[in-house]
Amino acid sequence: MHTRGFRGNNRPGSFVDPADLLVEGLREFGLDQALAGDDRLMEYITELMNWNRVYNLTSVRKPNEIVTRHILDSLSIIPHLRGQRILDIGTGAGLPGIPLAVACPEREFFLLDSSSKKLRFVQQTIAILGLDNVVLEHVRVENYHPDERFDTVICRAFSDLHDLYRHAAQLCTAEGRILAMKGVYPMAEIEGLDDKSVIEDVVSIHVPGLDAERHLVCMNSAAVAAG
Repeated sequence: MHTRGFRGNNRPGSFVDPADLLVEGLREFGLDQALAGDDRLMEYITELMNWNRVYNLTSVRKPNEIVTRHILDSLSIIPHLRGQRILDIGTGAGLPGIPLAVACPEREFFLLDSSSKKLRFVQQTIAILGLDNVVLEHVRVENYHPDERFDTVICRAFSDLHDLYRHAAQLCTAEGRILAMKGVYPMAEIEGLDDKSVIEDVVSIHVPGLDAERHLVCMNSAAVAAG
């Protein structure tokens, strides 16, 4: 990955090159050596910005904010992934699925969304990036019936935990887990769960360069999968 050296911090009025910001974040995650010389995350940012001018795929438009709020935010959950088959529900512009697929080539990622517009972008982008570990699923989650269940189901921009669990648990293996990416601690959503014992943990996530709360709700699917 090309970098011209880290200049300054991310405070207002200072300049930080997006590629440098990404390298710093990857270093914090311990991914800098594995992704050294791999420019695909920056290529993804370029494609997202180009398409966003016409298709409004994300409200985040500045390159540095895309690095922190989309790329590094997506990569922050890698330690919590389980198994080889990963489903990203409501992937939208390919988040978190595409950054995860770049960083975890040994895993297979299924990116599900009902929006044709967004999946056209995702389809072209995975072709440009040469990702052979990504499968697109153009369907609503309630109508999705895969041939094989998933080890991990991720959701970054879906509904509340109650609805997510209702749809996602039946898509997991008996040992699978559901990861819900949230901002502030989702107390009200947790209280809305019919069975709070499905929650394994709620982890506070650090995203380099992001001055905002991030939490990951980890849920198990054993009860539904066994049934």
